This record gives sequence, C-alpha cells and structure tokens, in this order.
Amino acid sequence: MTSSDYWDAETAAAYDESSAFMFEPGVLDPAVDFLAGLSGDGPALELAIGTGRVAIPLAERGVAVTGIELSQPMVDELHRKRPDLPVVVGDMATSTAPGEFSLVYLVWNTIGNLRTQREQVACFRNAARHLVPGGHFVVEVGVPALRRLPPGQTAVPFHVGEQHVGFDTYDLATQQGTSHHYSRQSDGTFAYGVHNYRYVWPAELDLMAQLSGLELERRTADWRGAPFTGDSESHVSVWRKPGGG
Repeated sequence: MTSSDYWDAETAAAYDESSAFMFEPGVLDPAVDFLAGLSGDGPALELAIGTGRVAIPLAERGVAVTGIELSQPMVDELHRKRPDLPVVVGDMATSTAPGEFSLVYLVWNTIGNLRTQREQVACFRNAARHLVPGGHFVVEVGVPALRRLPPGQTAVPFHVGEQHVGFDTYDLATQQGTSHHYSRQSDGTFAYGVHNYRYVWPAELDLMAQLSGLELERRTADWRGAPFTGDSESHVSVWRKPGGG
C-alpha cells in the first residue's frame, strides 16, 4: 500500500482550473522543451502523470509518452483530453509500464507524494528498471525552505496570487510536510485543500540514485538551466543509467 494522498473524482475534476498557474506558458513551455530535447527519438514515461499537464504537450511534440498514475479519476480527466495516451493505473514506486524508455521523468515536487524514504528509493529503482542503457531520469522538486523559518515559525508561503494562496508547514524531525491551498472559486468564496508529502534534499536524492545504479549528470535551478546554488529554492536533476552509445 502506498503512503501517497489519493486524488478523488471531485479533486481531479477541478485540478486543471485550480492549478491554472502551472499551465501558464512561462511555467510549462521550458519543461516541455527540456524533456523533449532529452528524450530525443525515444519514448518517455511520466511517473504520476496526473491530468497530462506535461505529457500532452510533450506528446504533441512527437514524443511517445506513457504514464503511471495512482488516481483513476486523474487518468479519466487526462483521457477526456487525450484518449490515446496510455496510462498504467498504480503506484509509481512499484507499477510497471510495458516497454523500455529513453526518458523517465517526475515533475512538480511529485517525488514527495511518496511519504517514506523507502518508497522514494523504490521509485528511483523503478525508474531505473524502465530505462534503456544511456537513458535519463529527471526529477523536478523544491529545496525545503527551512532557511526561511525563523525560530518558532512552522509555515512558509510558496505561492501568493489573486486566485490561489498556498503555504507549507514542516515537521523538521520526520521530514513530513503539508501544503495548504486556498483557491478562489467562481462565486468569490475560497476552498481549502491540503496535500501531504515528504521533503527530500538534493544529496539524499543523489544517494537514492546511486542505490539504483544511476549517475548524476547535471543539476540546474530550473528548466531554463539557471545554475544551482546554495540559494536555489528548486532544482531539476538529471541522472543517467550507465551504458548505451
């Protein structure tokens, strides 16, 4: 059994609208450009594919995309937009998609949906099993914002907009976090949503990759390739499976 939160039908139906800022071209296009370039002529596998925010525009670039997704309602929403995109319904740490892939990717902090270290390691191993020699595993995830926590404070905002306000709370002893979302509805009221996750450090991810037989190829602060520094609040990391041409 997975520790991940489960997106039900109500949440899935509202996901694209409530997460509209994630679909903005300035946010989405650089990710699709990056992944399309890394995939080349080979197929790609998206773990936690959701409603297809990244997978659908990537498939429109000519990449053969397959997905793994825990929530059947999220898959239903994806298939309303792109019925022909294959998705395996199951846990991204253990479920298997048919075939081998030149690229496996996991975006927008979704590695944290697995709320134990054991499951996160299993996810890396699952990604490695799906890769051809020379293939790449890409993870986009935030750096825990603990430096922004003054003594006694447990919450840090991560998005403040007209339609959405979100902040994270942290348990520093267990690496458990909770994202709190307040989203404006069409009638002017606000709806509250919550998402639980396990935050993970870049060095910890590198160790998970090493345990899975993957080698770090590069790490940048974002999809555009900005240098990753001690002040970066997120990173895009690329690990390579040894072998290949």
